[in-house]
Amino acid sequence: MKPLRFQLKLIAMMTKMRTRFPLILLLNAAGVALFLSWFLPANHGFWSVADLAIFHAFNQGLNADNLGYAWFLAIINNRAFDGCSLLAMGCLMLSFWLKETTAGRRRIVIIGLVMLLAAVIINQLAQHLMPVTRSSPSLSVPGVHRVSDFIDFSTKDGSRDSFPGDHGMMLLIFATFMWRYFGRNAFLISLVIFVVFAFPRVMIGAHWFTDIAVGSLTAVLIGAPWVLMTSLSDNVIALFERNLPNLTKAKSAQ
Repeated sequence: MKPLRFQLKLIAMMTKMRTRFPLILLLNAAGVALFLSWFLPANHGFWSVADLAIFHAFNQGLNADNLGYAWFLAIINNRAFDGCSLLAMGCLMLSFWLKETTAGRRRIVIIGLVMLLAAVIINQLAQHLMPVTRSSPSLSVPGVHRVSDFIDFSTKDGSRDSFPGDHGMMLLIFATFMWRYFGRNAFLISLVIFVVFAFPRVMIGAHWFTDIAVGSLTAVLIGAPWVLMTSLSDNVIALFERNLPNLTKAKSAQ
């Protein structure tokens, strides 16, 4: 009976894979095309114009007469504010966790673990495989100011290697997992979290706009479909469900 059940499950998985395979390749092609549209043109073509325009729009208000603006940028790029992004993601997952049974709650925790694992792997692959090293605009554009020129406060206002934007990438991967396992509304809320917590890096000049709009998005378009649109994430979740200790059962046994 078991071998038959396994064969039927395998057939169902292969059918689903064949159905989604063209879409996976299409998303991968979109990611490659997006990256090449930035990478191939001299000086990055129209992307460079957009990058500089966005950077100067936020940087022009940074001066000694506008310290309130400098403090605002410093605060939203402080590590504590980064911690708020984790809190926001946790609260969104908690809203689903509270509605679940004991088994469902355990599964949501495991989904979170798999999401973290996938994010780390995709991020590391992107960092090592994308043939790009460039400094953030605050360090490479001549004649501009940095927040640290005006106030003494721990904040991230520059990077020697800003492409791709790892912070934005992690938030985008979170959004894709929320869409896959919790639905469209959770995905839309995740996109709001992404904008609120990823784009402060662009505002302060620690990232170019294209570090996120091209770098982060390219990595997600190429990596995430192979995790979420195949059986890979489901299989890893099932593996963890079988092998990770069930603390609830352990407490009940006591």
